Amino acid sequence: MNQPISDKLIPGTPFFITSFYQFIQVEHPEQLKQELEAKARELKIVGLIILGSEGFNSTSACQNEQSLQTWKNFFMERFKLKGLNCKDSVSEKPPFLKLSVKVKPEIVTTGRTDLKLENQSQNHHLSPTQWDQLIQDEKQDVVIIDTRNWYEYNLGTFKGALNPNIEKFTDFPKYFESQKIDKDKKIMIFCTGGIRCEKGILELQEKGYKNVYQLDGGILNYLKEKPRQSFEGECFVFDNRVSVDQDLKPSQIYTLCPHCGQPAAIKKTCVRCDSEYMICESCLEIQRKKDVCSKNCSYHWQRTKKKGPQQMAPRSKF
Repeated sequence: MNQPISDKLIPGTPFFITSFYQFIQVEHPEQLKQELEAKARELKIVGLIILGSEGFNSTSACQNEQSLQTWKNFFMERFKLKGLNCKDSVSEKPPFLKLSVKVKPEIVTTGRTDLKLENQSQNHHLSPTQWDQLIQDEKQDVVIIDTRNWYEYNLGTFKGALNPNIEKFTDFPKYFESQKIDKDKKIMIFCTGGIRCEKGILELQEKGYKNVYQLDGGILNYLKEKPRQSFEGECFVFDNRVSVDQDLKPSQIYTLCPHCGQPAAIKKTCVRCDSEYMICESCLEIQRKKDVCSKNCSYHWQRTKKKGPQQMAPRSKF
């Protein structure tokens, strides 16, 4: 069950945000879900946590930095962990308005529940410094591949990275096979926070690729150490910030398209209610969407072609 706590948020107080994951055996995820919901209510935590028998994947936020540290400690004590690879940032706008804890077959969807993911913390992980060194070494013949979705790539990526142009991560193996890359080639893969690459590298190694390297902690960890260097643009995040800039601050460029929920940066004025809105490039090409600020305005405009009162754009699925 979603846990709404938006009425307990403090206006004008920044949010401290942390993202972390761990592949570890979870015996009773439904029971753990109840534990997390209770602890989150106590600490006033908002965010999204995905649980499965293979571990947990969390992006959480709190307006009290010490409470957020207590939240991290709870995970470490609950699972007897020495530490968590946390990607932290601060936002003036709420990334979430409620807590949602979901139990799923996988904590990042690949369609592969048979992959052995525990104890692979050193599986060809590169620190941001090592990552840059490999990119910049002219003697190294490397292929850099962005494992994320096409709209994530469009907002920002590493210099020279290939765009798989995929809709979802489960399409990545098919894309990779189509490239027919030599098995001795040195391959560098990356994603937002590292979790997709943890599974992606195992699938590539199964296919006989032994020289595959992943960016430890993903783009978020890289930007924390090396803003305005090899990564260009912004990094898409799956919350109300839409994306973060080179300083891990919420985007000042993008919002969410009211029609499809993708990142949008094209400013328009609604032909029906005259309100300003942002639309994405894809919806701009669709006649029934391109001139209206919401699905509601689209419906009424198509029926009557008459002006109407301002309408609040519906919330995105993100």
